[in-house]
Amino acid sequence: MNGAFYVGAVGLDAQQRALDTLSNNIANINTPSFKRSDVRFSAVLAVRSSPDTPAPDLDTQFSVAGVQAKSVPSIDEPGQIDRSGSPMDIAIDGHGFIELLGPNGQTYLWRGGHLKLGKDGILESASGGFPLKAMVSVPADASSISIAADGTVSATTEDHPQGTEIGRIEVVKSEDIDGLVALDGGFYRVDDAGSLRTMEPGLPGTGTLVQGALERGNVDLTTEMVSLLLVQRAYAANAQVIQAADQMAGIANGLKR
Repeated sequence: MNGAFYVGAVGLDAQQRALDTLSNNIANINTPSFKRSDVRFSAVLAVRSSPDTPAPDLDTQFSVAGVQAKSVPSIDEPGQIDRSGSPMDIAIDGHGFIELLGPNGQTYLWRGGHLKLGKDGILESASGGFPLKAMVSVPADASSISIAADGTVSATTEDHPQGTEIGRIEVVKSEDIDGLVALDGGFYRVDDAGSLRTMEPGLPGTGTLVQGALERGNVDLTTEMVSLLLVQRAYAANAQVIQAADQMAGIANGLKR
């Protein structure tokens, strides 16, 4: 059977994956702390000769059978910080993550967002309800809380009207950014907790915490729309490859002996 059918089909699948990634970026343009994903294409090679037979060069052993697409989040690219005015909002101005306790003891990373008081007054993410790994407990009689740039959390109570320190939120960095798994809600799962380093906020390469603010998603609508148009044209081109192969097969089947 004509190999053009398979090449075109692989191309259609790759462009569909790219289209899904770009659509997801655009749909989450207003999602706090959202990180856009880039689409990376790589050639798919098909073996033409026996693997046991040495070949003088690549061209005699392999042939390009199409492309495949892979979605890679741009996790290390910060977004713009917008003031929200809510004391329960937090953002990281710069690089780094906040550690959360995921289900079954897993370590989740978070770029910040809305906070809420969970069980026993523990600060946790409003989305998902994952407690901060720092386990900051807010007193029941606290009238307000403040979060300093270095992560120090203070609460104002009747006994301490000037505020008293109740915990500290640390900023961590991952040695293996590519190893992070993006989850729904702006969370990232890290399978190797040993790759995390606790950093002092404000040091070179480390962000600072900003209370009453949210990080905007790092999606540029103009760039995404241009990429979307390019993917649509590439998808149409691959469809034409299949159409041309079908026409050639029809001509071959119609030949008279």
